[in-house]
Parts: sequence; structure tokens; C-alpha cells
Amino acid sequence: MSIHRYVLQNGKVRAAVEPMLSPGQVGLLAGWGVFSTLRVQAGVLFEYERHWARMAHDSERMHVPMPRDSEQLRGWLLQLVAANQAWDSTLRVVVVRNGGGMWEGPAPSGEACDVMALTAGLKPWGEGVTLMTQPHARHAACEFAGAKILSWAENLTWVERAQQAGFDELVLLNERGEVAECTSANVFIVEGGKVWTPPLASGCLPGVTRAILLESIAEPGITVGERVLRPEDLLSADEVFITSTTRDLLAVKRIDHHVLAPRGEVRARLSQRFTAYRNAYVARHAMTPVTGRF
Repeated sequence: MSIHRYVLQNGKVRAAVEPMLSPGQVGLLAGWGVFSTLRVQAGVLFEYERHWARMAHDSERMHVPMPRDSEQLRGWLLQLVAANQAWDSTLRVVVVRNGGGMWEGPAPSGEACDVMALTAGLKPWGEGVTLMTQPHARHAACEFAGAKILSWAENLTWVERAQQAGFDELVLLNERGEVAECTSANVFIVEGGKVWTPPLASGCLPGVTRAILLESIAEPGITVGERVLRPEDLLSADEVFITSTTRDLLAVKRIDHHVLAPRGEVRARLSQRFTAYRNAYVARHAMTPVTGRF
């Protein structure tokens, strides 16, 4: 996806082509920072509070300075949405640490961190996804397992390899051979009226869509919970689907060379509930769009 014309840096909306960064910003050189990807619907930052809370938690773990005022950051992000007229879009917000390490240099902003954001169009994901299995891709016992940090090169390399092999994504296993997650999505299976996703102890990220399904969605006859999953559980399940901010609930059609049965009733019901939940959130948080000249 191509980013839009304007980007945000430390509260200022600027043209994306402007020089803003320095090679000495250690966070850029080392991937020392945190980020989140939000869905913008009708100009509202969907579940902004959950995204902020996760970034704040991860930044504390990774010693990355964060802005103190979450509502100030929300205002900055809404200014970017208005500048790009990105009322229905994908928004990525990044906090980069500027100091520390042996290659430290001056940051143009002079701040301990740079807060950056950019928007792009919504990607059409189609009706389903194919997954390739990647063993030993998550270390669940690691102190920093589950932190959403800028160092993303492993995930990008795995995805590129999977796509070269004819797949869309990967299902990542941990050191115990358990299912952890995909490179940028959580994994769920359906067994009758029960829906299961790996616990955080398996090494997965605490995705916002995952949390909504576990904590905030109620559908009669369906329970959603956490359980250790192994690859064979995916193959024997009634349904398999993945979740993320940009994908919502997306069906899995094939895992490696195993074509999954074209069922989808439970996922479809949960998907409808999730869409209703998002629409209700947007309605509650609707406000007069930010305007201005940029």
C-alpha cells in the first residue's frame, strides 16, 4: 500500500517527501521503538484506547519514551486523518527512541523520542487466506515475547518467502511446537460452538481484535476462550480464521497442503457481531471532523 501525501511528526503534519529523520536516531537503526496499526472509520480512530494502552505497556518494557498525554496524541492523529482526507483508512503510529547505544547521534527534533504516523488506503484481503507453517518462529519464553516493536525484518522475510511459495501468510510456531500467531495476525479455531485462540504464554501479540473477541463480543451459543493449540488442532478444526485490525475476521482456506473444509458459520456470526461492535464504537465517538489547511 502506498502511504498518503502527508505524515505526522511530533504533532506537525508535513509532506511525506520532506526530510525529517537522521541516521543517528538509534531507534531507526536498531528497530528500537513501538508501534500500532489502527483502523479509521468515518474519521474515528477505532479502539484508540486499547491501542494506546498496548503501546504504553510495550514502551515501558522496551524502555522507549512515550508521550504522556494520550488525548493530545489522538488529536495529532486526527489532524493527520483530516490532512489526508483519510476518513476510512489504515493508520500506523510509531514511537522511535532517539538516544542510547553506541551509534547515537542527534535527532532533528531534539526529543527523547519521535512520534510519527502515516495513513494508507484499506487493503482488500479477499474472502480467505492461505497459510504456510513456520517452525521455531516465536520464542514464548523470551522476556519480550508479545511486545509489538519496530524490529519487523524477520516477519517481512517470512512473508516474502511464503508469498514466493504461493501462500499469503504464515502460521508461526513457538519453541514447543505450539501455534503462536501469524506474522501480523492472531489465529483462532472453531470446534462446535467453542472458539479457541492461543494464550499469550504461547508467544503471540495481544491483538486488539483478539481482545475484543475475548472480552467484548457476546454471541448466543458461542464461547470464545484461550487454549494451547498445536498444528494438528488447526487441521482438525471445524473452521480456522485469523484476526487483525485491517483484516477483521478472515477465513483460512488452506494450511500448507491441507485444504480446509469451506465452513464458516461461526466465523460469519462473530464477524457480524464484530462489525456491529465497531459501528457502535464509531457512533459513540463520532465528532466534527478536524479541518484545516495543510
